[in-house]
Amino acid sequence: MPMPGLRHLIPALAIVIAPLLQAAESPRAQWQTDIAAGYETLAEHVIDLHQTTQTYCEAPSPENRAHVENAWKSAFLQWQRVRFVDFGPIEQNSRAWQIQFWPDTKNLVARKVGFALDQNTADEQQVAEAGVALQGFPAMEYLLFDTRMNQADDALPAERTCALLTAIAGHLAATTGSLSADWQRFSSHFLETDSYTARTVEAGLNGLEILLDRRLADPMGLRGTPKRNPYLGDAWRSGYSLAAIRASIQGMDRYLRPGLDRLLTQQGHQELAEKLDKQFESTLEELDALPDALAPSLEDDAKYRGLQSLFIEVTQLEQVLENRIAPALGIRRGFNSSDGD
Repeated sequence: MPMPGLRHLIPALAIVIAPLLQAAESPRAQWQTDIAAGYETLAEHVIDLHQTTQTYCEAPSPENRAHVENAWKSAFLQWQRVRFVDFGPIEQNSRAWQIQFWPDTKNLVARKVGFALDQNTADEQQVAEAGVALQGFPAMEYLLFDTRMNQADDALPAERTCALLTAIAGHLAATTGSLSADWQRFSSHFLETDSYTARTVEAGLNGLEILLDRRLADPMGLRGTPKRNPYLGDAWRSGYSLAAIRASIQGMDRYLRPGLDRLLTQQGHQELAEKLDKQFESTLEELDALPDALAPSLEDDAKYRGLQSLFIEVTQLEQVLENRIAPALGIRRGFNSSDGD
């Protein structure tokens, strides 16, 4: 039996603890935790990429080169998984552009890398001052995977090229590390601000719209010029355009869907949560049947039908979110950064 003096404290403690328990079970708490985990994993992968790059440049070998390429792929795909988060710390200092300069319709990455090699750019400060086209995954991809670059006199593991590759990796590690730390500092504001519930759902919608319009429809010739063009996809040099799309859907399934399921269930829309889960599952099944590269599916009509099936699945996923879930939650989309060029 509680001591007499404690009897009066128990109701007061309940009043204090109840909101904390409710916050811990809230959709935003789920999103905060999941996105934090995604950013932390990204930062860890990029640290490994930087260290692997240093090892390769200190002791060049085919084996160490393969380690760098695999580390780049792992880090790049983890970025794709959290890429839909377009609010909060990612908005500061053009971080999303620093991490991935895309679309690059003017081939600015190649030009910036060429200029940097001519200038013997060899440290992170110089990379930081050179602009976003030189600072992220696409610049590293160019040095590692571009066919012409790999046939040039200053191809890896040339000393100045290795120095540039390492400097870019170091800058990228600093950017993703600060992004992860800043999300933790941002978390209390995120949890306390009701408008971030709708904003998080909108981020998923924006991510799907960009994926459909720019990462699939444009290279498939379904938007604008009716011509198939693999160079309009991201990560075409490495052959990971579809792998990146797969990772983006995986990321929304891992970092967006659990909190959204919780929100829908709390508001009495369990059937929509189940519909969303099934659509994510069928979309990922479609992606698992496709290769990492986009070009082979654009060049062959039979394989192109697989892309068409994928496009339908992603369209249905977007429609579930935009036409069913958002209205049920009372969410009206505002301006989307992809609405104009």
